[in-house]
Amino acid sequence: MQPELDAFNANDTWTIVDLPPSIKPIENKWVYKIKRKADGSIECYKAHLVAKGYTQTEGVDYFDTFSPMAKLTTVRLWLALASTKNWYVHQLDFNNAFLHGELLEDVYMTIPQGIASPGPNKACKLLKSLYGLKQASRKWYERLSTLLLQLGFTQAHGDHSLFVRCTHSSFSALLVYVDGIVLVGDSMHVFFEIKAALHQQFGIKDLGLLKYFHGSKQGNSLCHHQYCLDLLSDSGVLGSKPASSPTDPGMRLAEADSPPFPDVVSYRRLVGWLLYLTTTRPDISHDVQKLSHFLSKPTLLHHKAALRILRYLKGSPGKGLFFP
Repeated sequence: MQPELDAFNANDTWTIVDLPPSIKPIENKWVYKIKRKADGSIECYKAHLVAKGYTQTEGVDYFDTFSPMAKLTTVRLWLALASTKNWYVHQLDFNNAFLHGELLEDVYMTIPQGIASPGPNKACKLLKSLYGLKQASRKWYERLSTLLLQLGFTQAHGDHSLFVRCTHSSFSALLVYVDGIVLVGDSMHVFFEIKAALHQQFGIKDLGLLKYFHGSKQGNSLCHHQYCLDLLSDSGVLGSKPASSPTDPGMRLAEADSPPFPDVVSYRRLVGWLLYLTTTRPDISHDVQKLSHFLSKPTLLHHKAALRILRYLKGSPGKGLFFP
């Protein structure tokens, strides 16, 4: 928590002022997170001070929102190109990324735990964006995209989180995923230049090769191994017997004679998890797509079919896409 507070002070994130009359400040809370490596082992423990942005009012203390998140189909495309062209694939992470966005709105927040209040009726007037604010992702993306355009990158029209720079001697592509970056290109010298410029402006952690996706020297593998295990655990089927196929050939999902499934919300959540997993598991795409047709009125038969897919995944949770 203390390094987080030190980062706020160094970045001039807020100033403590008298709370204006008739203004209700946004509350905040500390959120503790365990950051894991690609194999699921613990990398570090992190503490984030998060504003309760759900209490903000549109048109008063925020206006537009946007979260830079590269499409996973774009990630697959560039990993395939990197394997074909034998390019480098690196990943970067930013230190306190959202704190770099400058706020134009007047946003007041209660003084967080860990900071002594200098007096009664005091509050923090936010000068920079903070995790949890509605506009935090947008403000951060404005700063980052402005710098990338200054460095000679061109923003893609099909995916606004993709930036490309092509010169007579090198080619580089940069994918933005919230506060992380995937860097693809054919020149390590250009990589060093880009990383130096980003570090000077924001402060980055150079994570080197793309560990979550990078495979062996023969190619790149893309999988959701840990995500799949978490899904099995959260769904309570981790101890079930694996299935040999994602669906029962004799099951007819269109039939409506099955009783309705009582927990519609959990069914929708499960199908949403599976839809995300189809990015690296095309072998379940057809069956998950069929289950998504019944989100409004799922039956026990549909839920049983979803559990069958989970049991199939248990047989090979580490399976994914391989780009030779």
